Amino acid sequence: MARIALDAMGGDHAPAATIAGALLALQELAPEHGIQLVGRPEVIRAELDAQLAAALPAVRDQAHRLTVVEAAEVIEMTDKPSVAIRGKPNSSMAVGLRLQAEGLSDAFVSAGNTGAQMAATTFILRLHEGLTRPAIGTLFPSARVPVVVLDSGANVDCSAAELVQFARLGAVYAEDVLGRPNPAIALLSIGEEPEKGNAAVKEAHRELAAAQGINFIGNVEGRDVPMGACDRGPVDVVVCDGFVGNVLLKFYESVPKLIFGLLAKSGVSREQLAGALQGLDYAAHGGAPLLGVKGVSIICHGKSSPEAIKNGILVGLRTAVSRMSDHIGQRLASTAAGSTP
Repeated sequence: MARIALDAMGGDHAPAATIAGALLALQELAPEHGIQLVGRPEVIRAELDAQLAAALPAVRDQAHRLTVVEAAEVIEMTDKPSVAIRGKPNSSMAVGLRLQAEGLSDAFVSAGNTGAQMAATTFILRLHEGLTRPAIGTLFPSARVPVVVLDSGANVDCSAAELVQFARLGAVYAEDVLGRPNPAIALLSIGEEPEKGNAAVKEAHRELAAAQGINFIGNVEGRDVPMGACDRGPVDVVVCDGFVGNVLLKFYESVPKLIFGLLAKSGVSREQLAGALQGLDYAAHGGAPLLGVKGVSIICHGKSSPEAIKNGILVGLRTAVSRMSDHIGQRLASTAAGSTP
């Protein structure tokens, strides 16, 4: 049985979108799994009652798998990350993460303030030994299969050693959650040659090329990410610092609008394109795990729709059930000991 704690107050469209997403998720979760709605009880119950009153009987029949957990405070999108730790200790974000730290929950999902979630997750759940920073692992659609890109926004500046750590984190994510044995790891740079890139990237390339237990295939360029492959073969994980990763992420988010706009001028309807471009919608992937922490913290887009929240909950479930966090700890420990499991 897995218990997924959902920040019912987090996101631009909360609590309507979060609660609707929870109800959608219940239709896909196995009966033994449940969802904890964390936030202000009176707000949650009022919204939940309204949605259940308009729902189909099959949806109402699943409502008993929802539990409400009280959290008196809400972290706003404009709050500084430090607020999550010191300013609002009883926020829905902090309370939801503490449930996991106390063994009362198995995963946390939020579409709230990303900086606050990263700070609170690191403070409450802690990092695995040997790591200096966590990383956001985001699935990017490609012509092949989705590619894990990390870091996609947690760390603006990274050292070569941290990029190597991200490679190890991404490898375990690809293995455990995506089911890809021996995933191909690449380093994002401005050229395929080892000598291309800034100082951190060039040093990371040297270290990754010599690292044990990593299927490192070298540098890739930005054009290789949408293809999910380079001239050396398929790519499963792309490593970069959070500045580059977030720029790439925001560019990706704009592509569907660009394509829709261009083809609309040519007389192609949105309906004809919707199915083909569905994979480019962030809602289809739901959320990205904060990798490297001792637990499961899923970061969803601030504008998440109910569908995106539902998929974020499903990502949280897969991450928890796969025991990915434990495997990351084991992999890091074995690396420190000089062997690879």
